[in-house]
Amino acid sequence: MTQTVNALVTSAPGEPFERRTIERRDPRPHDVVIDISYAGICHSDIHQAREEWGEAIFPMVPGHEIAGIVREVGTEVTRYQVGDRVGVGCFVDSCRECENCRAGEEQYCLRGEVATYNGREYDGDPTYGGYSTSVVVDENYVLGIPEGIDLDVAAPLLCAGITLYSPLKHWGAGPGTKVAIVGMGGLGHMGVKIAHALGAEVTVLSQTLSKEEDGKRLGADHYYATSDDRTFEELANSFDLIVNTVAANLDVDAYLSLLRLDGTMVNVGIPESPDTFAAFSLAAMRRRMAGSKIGGIRETQEMLDFCAEHGLGAEIETIGVDDVNGAYDRVVKSDVRYRFVIDVASFGETA
Repeated sequence: MTQTVNALVTSAPGEPFERRTIERRDPRPHDVVIDISYAGICHSDIHQAREEWGEAIFPMVPGHEIAGIVREVGTEVTRYQVGDRVGVGCFVDSCRECENCRAGEEQYCLRGEVATYNGREYDGDPTYGGYSTSVVVDENYVLGIPEGIDLDVAAPLLCAGITLYSPLKHWGAGPGTKVAIVGMGGLGHMGVKIAHALGAEVTVLSQTLSKEEDGKRLGADHYYATSDDRTFEELANSFDLIVNTVAANLDVDAYLSLLRLDGTMVNVGIPESPDTFAAFSLAAMRRRMAGSKIGGIRETQEMLDFCAEHGLGAEIETIGVDDVNGAYDRVVKSDVRYRFVIDVASFGETA
């Protein structure tokens, strides 16, 4: 059995979104049915809807930053009940058996986690994301959103928030550490907030100083323009950790030169073409180059609780469902501060 729900659908790479209906499964014993209140727009939504990351599955309903309210639960659900405030992030299932899943790192499932959209369930059915009025997800892949965060600013935490929280925690950002965030966008602004709340000394490395006021308001101690060559001279051997959020190719050697002894540069932005760097840039100061995806379910819940404790949410611009096509173009132009969030209630308005 299935349920018919309203959704925004793109039928082919780069095609505009249209209001259509899709089918959601009826809840299984461990499923939670969520009425979606808000869905964030991640740049990865655009990459996939425009088929910039390889072959994609169409028709597509993007959206993996989902916040809403539980409407119904399956007969064996124990974690949630009707009326709970919940979220769904970048994946909705994993094998649950491999060493990574057993360690709570489901995002690195060796079988391959089931993506919230542009993916397939293990039975082969395609997945559809949060640009829709409801979603059905196994309770083990649903997150509780604490009362201390409004649902609209919580939605982007399910991707942007955890994408920055995970490497900041893993590589020890905290009191006495110097952290640089490369890029001041949807990911970067959350990196500034979280690194500051963790107690690190935070520097933003952005192409220009146009967002300096925002950066310092959100918790940055320092702000530098990478278009100024003097920046790299001044900051040489400065940082314990650099988190690169930019989805474009950089002069990696220049950024590695900013790391002090045993420093780490972590990439969470994914450019379309490979980066290159000299091995000596690592060897010279025993530096490390690393990458990170999102977080597992346990760590994502930890992040949400941390954000509620510290009063953190995304900086958002709320839009209606009929504004998404234009919003995509604005994201590509970096014309948003700092995350578009779709008000799903606008499905009830006349198109």
